Amino acid sequence: MLMRKHILIVLGLVLLVAAGMWYVVSRPDVARLSVAEVSGSRPKITDPRKQIVPTIKVADAVGWPAGAKPTPAPGLKVNAFADGLDHPRWLYTLPNGDVLVAETNSPPRKASGITGMVMGYLMKKGGAAVPSANRITLLRDANGDGVAEFRSVLISGLNSPLGMALVGDTLYIANTDALVRVPFKVGETKITAKPEVVVRYPGGGNHWARNVLASPDGKTLYVAVGSSSNIAENGLDLEVNRANILQVDPAAKTFRVYAAGLRNPQGLAFEPQSGRLWTTVNERDMLGSDLAPDYMTAVELGDFFGWPYSYWGGYVDKRVEPERPDLLEYSKRPDYALGPHTASLGLSFATGAKLGDRFANGAFVGQHGSWNRVPVSGYKVIYVPFAANGFPVKGAKPVDVLTGFLDGKGRAQGRPVGVTIDHTGGLLVADDVGNVIWRVSAP
Repeated sequence: MLMRKHILIVLGLVLLVAAGMWYVVSRPDVARLSVAEVSGSRPKITDPRKQIVPTIKVADAVGWPAGAKPTPAPGLKVNAFADGLDHPRWLYTLPNGDVLVAETNSPPRKASGITGMVMGYLMKKGGAAVPSANRITLLRDANGDGVAEFRSVLISGLNSPLGMALVGDTLYIANTDALVRVPFKVGETKITAKPEVVVRYPGGGNHWARNVLASPDGKTLYVAVGSSSNIAENGLDLEVNRANILQVDPAAKTFRVYAAGLRNPQGLAFEPQSGRLWTTVNERDMLGSDLAPDYMTAVELGDFFGWPYSYWGGYVDKRVEPERPDLLEYSKRPDYALGPHTASLGLSFATGAKLGDRFANGAFVGQHGSWNRVPVSGYKVIYVPFAANGFPVKGAKPVDVLTGFLDGKGRAQGRPVGVTIDHTGGLLVADDVGNVIWRVSAP
């Protein structure tokens, strides 16, 4: 009798989830604005449309058919720099031209309750349910033909690694829960040393991926740590040292909060003309298909960007309690919107790029793609043109650089994540669904 009762409870939960999925699919919140209208320095910010049951629309991950590849901007070409990888998400170009790729994914998640079941459904549907390879692989294109003919597992046994930074003969790696370092000389293809912990920070959660960037002098490291939740719905005590960019002193093995209120910062890069630190940030979900825009912005010490209390420089999120009106005047408005729910992750300025004058002064952004918007957004690589003052060109909208990740049926053949410039001036793009590193170049 007890066994039968448990079975009925489980069946009831399954039916409840199925009913919720049917409701979401049959009555989604549909965008009323184009992605372009919610992009740029002055995006349209409309009234929120709160969702008790979230709109779910994620492209089914199917991979690339034989011979297929994404579509580059006119005048450019694309080829596979390396394939057959295991969920490649992040890239780093070494001084000798070798390319490091983090083959990684989320650490194991506890899928408890209906929320956990829905999250598991989304991850599987979007191609993110594979276990993490937990390694960094070295790729080498020795003959300069745009294809890596040599690869080696540089280091394994990591914990959901993402960002990498070389300082002298030390390689820093941002695991999900700690910044670690290992001795490494450019040209080596294998690291056997045990990683040394520099600092620890919160790991896992909804936003598990950590990026790291070294200052030009190598004395300071910046680490991007995303929030554990959407809007701190599980309590702010679980968000300590999260939704921040941390400033790390690697010599003293200490850190402080450099900038706060950034829901999920990912890309980190110095703008080459001004030297300012820039980041890409994924904003909050479940306010409708038109809100809130993901963004890229310059970041300075002490900046606060509003999360979880507000977005886009002062629009209050009424779902967050208690409210903090006292923080509104300190909430900095981001510099450039990248469209709603685009999951803008990778960031690389065009320094060293040889893709023509159109792409000579600006930033490339990898957009992983939405799950909370109808129709879907992102699933491409874009370019944001910059002016001589080190900020995006006034009135400019993003330019498509690499598209075609969605097939004619709206399925994801690939999903772009990290981007970097290689030593010959090509743009490399990590595709964690296609398991490919794409290379965009001029003919």
